Amino acid sequence: MAIKVLVPTALQKFTNNEAKIECSAGNISELIESLETKYPGIKKSLCDDQGEPRRFLNFYVNSEDIRFLDGTKTALNDQDEVSIVPAVAGG
Repeated sequence: MAIKVLVPTALQKFTNNEAKIECSAGNISELIESLETKYPGIKKSLCDDQGEPRRFLNFYVNSEDIRFLDGTKTALNDQDEVSIVPAVAGG
């Protein structure tokens, strides 16, 4: 099952400067583990010490924020697109 992942510029140092990559996973948690296997070191930038997505990163599945779905248990299907988006703050 091919999941397209859009990687923000700040994390592309882990993905050999690739902005769009493909992984296989059944949910967001599995996707994070798959990314870590394929790109060692990326998980530390994606997750806190408890393994949860960092507060300043938002994950979207086909433009839907996983916080309003099932969080890291959000199911993924073939050809889904996951965007990792750094939160923007300021005023």
